[in-house]
Amino acid sequence: MKSLRPLLSVCVRYGLIAGGLMVAFFVITYYAGHHPLMIAPYLDFRIVLLGMFVFFALREFRDRFNYGTLHFYQGMMGSYVVVLVACSLGSAGLLIFAALESDFVPDYITEMTAYLQTFSEEDIEAIGKEIFERNLSLLPATHSRMLAISYLGQGLLIGMFVSIIVSVILRKQPKTP
Repeated sequence: MKSLRPLLSVCVRYGLIAGGLMVAFFVITYYAGHHPLMIAPYLDFRIVLLGMFVFFALREFRDRFNYGTLHFYQGMMGSYVVVLVACSLGSAGLLIFAALESDFVPDYITEMTAYLQTFSEEDIEAIGKEIFERNLSLLPATHSRMLAISYLGQGLLIGMFVSIIVSVILRKQPKTP
C-alpha cells in the first residue's frame, strides 16, 4: 500500500494538467469556428492528450518512485486515475463553458441537425429509420448536462483503450537474480 500514495499523487497531478488542457483545447476549438463536439472520433485530440499524460505519469512513477518497476495493475490503476480526473475536469469545464457561452448548445443542435440531414437513405437504413428519426426529433431538447455526460463517457472509453496500451508498453518487472 505504501507505493499507492506516490502513484495516486503523480497521476492526479497529471490528470489535472490534462483536464485543464482538455478545457483549453475545447474553448480554442469552439472559438476557432469548429464545434468541439462535432469532431470525428478518430480525430479527437483526447486520444493523443490522454495517451501522452498517461505515459508520462506512469513513467514518472515507475522511474522516480518505484525503482524502475511497473506492474500491469499499477499501470492500469494509475492510468484510470489520470483518465478519470482529466475527463471529469473536462466535462465540468464543458458545463461551465456552456453556461457562460449561450450559443454553445444551440450551435451544437444546429450543426448536428445539418449533419444528420446529410445522411443518405442507405445510411439511415443501416442505422434504422425509427432510431434515426427519434434521435433527430430529440435533438432540440439537448442541454449542456447531456453533452457533458456524453463527453465524459467518450473520454472514459478513449482512456480505457489508451490505458491498456500504455500500461503494457511501460510495464517492467523486477529483475530476479
